[in-house]
Amino acid sequence: MLQPVKLSRGQVGWAAVGTGAAAAVALQLRHARQIARDPQREALSQPPRGRVITVRSADGTKLCAEIFGADRDDAPTAVLAHGWTENRTYWIHQIRALSQQGLRVIAYDLRGHGDSESAAGDDYAIGRFGEDLEAVLEAVLEACQVRPENTIVVGHSLGAMAIAAWAEGHDVTARVCAAALINTGVGDLIAESLLVPVPPIAKALNKTNAVNGFLGSRAPLPRFSSPVSHALIRYIAFGPTATAAQIAFYERMLIASPPDARADIGIALSDLELYHALPRLTVPTIVLAGAKDRLTPPSHAKRIAEQLPDLVRLTVLEETGHMAPLERPEQVNQALLDLAHYTGRELAGSAKV
Repeated sequence: MLQPVKLSRGQVGWAAVGTGAAAAVALQLRHARQIARDPQREALSQPPRGRVITVRSADGTKLCAEIFGADRDDAPTAVLAHGWTENRTYWIHQIRALSQQGLRVIAYDLRGHGDSESAAGDDYAIGRFGEDLEAVLEAVLEACQVRPENTIVVGHSLGAMAIAAWAEGHDVTARVCAAALINTGVGDLIAESLLVPVPPIAKALNKTNAVNGFLGSRAPLPRFSSPVSHALIRYIAFGPTATAAQIAFYERMLIASPPDARADIGIALSDLELYHALPRLTVPTIVLAGAKDRLTPPSHAKRIAEQLPDLVRLTVLEETGHMAPLERPEQVNQALLDLAHYTGRELAGSAKV
């Protein structure tokens, strides 16, 4: 819509405003068409539906979990924990692929995400996410009679941090037989971030800016996708080959994230230090990283791998950002299938480290 502008040459002012508005509309339409025409869009438009159960965590927070796939007591089972500002539909490709291969898949919303409640007492300490995982594992044991020797636990980003936090205070082998840590770090998240590379002398300033301006920001997000928001999300979270539909799929989750929960969790992440918990993750574990991940660069994955007592494989996926399960679903799916059927032999494939 054009607005009158008082200029010495009124008609020129009107034309300038009209041209700018038309250009903005054209860019927005082009952006929408790019997403709509992406071959990935159809696969991402209809997340599978399973059986929803409610889980109560140790502090009373109610969590939403969903069960897909096989319904046999002896079925291999994968429990999936998503990352910060995501929800359980983030695992859309993994839910489909693993279910089709005969696995039971259980995905749940972390506290403050998706259909789970905000944290009781606004407590988003990383340890609470570990307690939530324990509550989910206990609930599905009762609901599905899952067997620990057939169960793997998989975490992306914050979900993988939750696995480390859980391992610190629980008997891992009593619940699961293997684990997968994807696009994650367990300490020094700001210091090693590649979002805004800075010299060592500016690390302290970088941390302050990261906490106040990014991780801990409570600013409302745009309510709809735009070329600018799309480009920013691509830079922060995705690799160079990510498609428009993949980015838009995550963007919808980000927009839906409650600002207070998003900020409180971000602040908790800024002080994360869980390297000491890794030796307690005593089951066979794979670590997946993205070579182009700016949030948790491969340096995090390598440090994690060095401290795991039973590392099976470390894989760095080329041309991949922070969203490997979305960007490289085939490789991630195959890695998880290998892990689910792990029998003590070396996994198929070779690591790219």
